Amino acid sequence: MHLIELYKSVQGESSFAGVPCIFVRLAGCNLRCAWCDSEYTFTGGKPFTQDEIVSEIEALAPCRLIEFTGGEPMLQARELIPLMERLLAQDYTLMIETSGERPLDEVPKAVHKIVDVKCPGAGAAANTFRMQNLDTLTKNDEVKFVISDRADYEFARTFIREHALETKAGHILISPAFQKIPSPIRTADNMALDPRKLVEWMLEDGLPARLSLQIHKFIWEPQKKGV
Repeated sequence: MHLIELYKSVQGESSFAGVPCIFVRLAGCNLRCAWCDSEYTFTGGKPFTQDEIVSEIEALAPCRLIEFTGGEPMLQARELIPLMERLLAQDYTLMIETSGERPLDEVPKAVHKIVDVKCPGAGAAANTFRMQNLDTLTKNDEVKFVISDRADYEFARTFIREHALETKAGHILISPAFQKIPSPIRTADNMALDPRKLVEWMLEDGLPARLSLQIHKFIWEPQKKGV
């Protein structure tokens, strides 16, 4: 497998926000979201064997929560799925953050999937979600929408309602996008959309969703890597 980085921090988003977590960031991505904050993952990375990855994870004990992210981790599904099965057998709690553009049916049911359905504001990556992946969702899973403007919000609202998403996933996350080049100041001014406005829309519509802020961008400088 090709990895960009492996480190321990706190989970910055999702229903696990604030919980200590080991991040395994895989190299490579086939999408190019307009607001992407991890373009450094598109190329490069270093090869690791499964044993080497497990050894590095064990060195970060006692943390038992692991997130596989990227890039797009499912591009390396052939090696990733056996690694997940091995770690589940060792009683780790696993998460994967994915665009949902790749098939997810082979991901073990015990893994918490965080599926990022791309809104129009994602640019060229919009409309890439594989609709069959809705059938793989369980109450362990979360569906995320990154919102840049009102059009993105209305897309997410329609998607949630048309697919009765709250009956399929455990959590629906609405996350305001960050500016492409944020300042080093750790404030909401770096967001492309004021989160207060987003909350107002959610409350007005009674949307069955959770506001999700990337809290690591408020703990550290927004562009800092490895946190």
